[in-house]
Amino acid sequence: MEPLEALAKRKRKSTTRLTRNSKILKTILKAIQEKKGENIVSLDLRKIPEAVADFFVICEATNQPQIRAISQAIEEQVKDNCGEVPYHHEGKQALQWVLIDYINVVVHIMMPENRKFYKLEEMWSDALLEEHNA
Repeated sequence: MEPLEALAKRKRKSTTRLTRNSKILKTILKAIQEKKGENIVSLDLRKIPEAVADFFVICEATNQPQIRAISQAIEEQVKDNCGEVPYHHEGKQALQWVLIDYINVVVHIMMPENRKFYKLEEMWSDALLEEHNA
C-alpha cells in the first residue's frame, strides 16, 4: 500500500474532477449490475478534504467466482468504453475483497462478511451515499 503522502500527491495531479454522471462511474455500475453484484452503493467523497478519490463504489458478491467475474467485467468494460486501465488493484489472489483503483473512482468488491466487518460506509459517513440496486 502507498503511504498517505503519496496518495495525497497523486490526487493533486489529477486534473479532471468527476461528476455523478461521468462515463467511468456509469460504466463501473453497469458492469457490477450485469454480473449480479449486490447492495451496490456509491459514496461521493468530493466534499471530504481527506478523501483520496472522488467516488467509492462498493458492492457485494456471494462467492469468489462472482468477485472474479465482477472485477474482470469492470476492467474490460472501463477499458473498452472509457479507454482507462486501473492505476492499481489488490485482492485478486484471495478474492475476499478486490479493490480496483481508477484514481478518481475506487471500486470495492467484497464478500458480505468483510463488508460488515470493515464498514466502509460508516467510515466515510460524511459522504453522500447513493444506492444502485437494479
